[in-house]
Amino acid sequence: MTWFIDRRLNGKNKSMVNRQRFLRRYKAQIKQSISEAINKRSVTDVDSGESVSIPTEDISEPMFHQGRGGLRHRVHPGNDHFVQNDRIERPQGGGGGSGSGQGQASQDGEGQDEFVFQISKDEYLDLLFEDLALPNLKQNQQRQLTEYKTHRAGYTANGVPANISVVRSLQNSLARRTAMTAGKRRELHALEENLAIIRQQ
Repeated sequence: MTWFIDRRLNGKNKSMVNRQRFLRRYKAQIKQSISEAINKRSVTDVDSGESVSIPTEDISEPMFHQGRGGLRHRVHPGNDHFVQNDRIERPQGGGGGSGSGQGQASQDGEGQDEFVFQISKDEYLDLLFEDLALPNLKQNQQRQLTEYKTHRAGYTANGVPANISVVRSLQNSLARRTAMTAGKRRELHALEENLAIIRQQ
């Protein structure tokens, strides 16, 4: 592994530049951690900073290492316990699973290591109210999506029974029955008139 050491001279606050760069690089993770912390503290509690935790997998950086291949000369440290072709005994305490990592184990066995650091009151307020500035507030309003919900309107005269209007279907049925008996009623009226004429004679 190759290590690069920055030996440049800095001013009084020599770590301030690195801190600002770190806050800019992981702003999304920091804002998410702050939004989770708001649920645990009052919004009006702005007299102190906040402890921010970021998963270590989010702050992993690329590392420089030697590539494979090539002719190399290495010197390995010796020991007084093992020689060539020796078999290594199983470690005491059960081997795997008994080690202690840096993170805290969870109840379901899926623990997650976190990098925890403190931010000042000013940094906390800047990140908390960053999206409430006028341009950002306008963008947040434009990002809101208007959802429309469709519902059934009108009626249908044919189709599956679930889509048919029962009242209008009954009205149409009665109208059809009335129209179908119109001829018989006209014939009945004509016979009644003939009967009345015969009785008068």
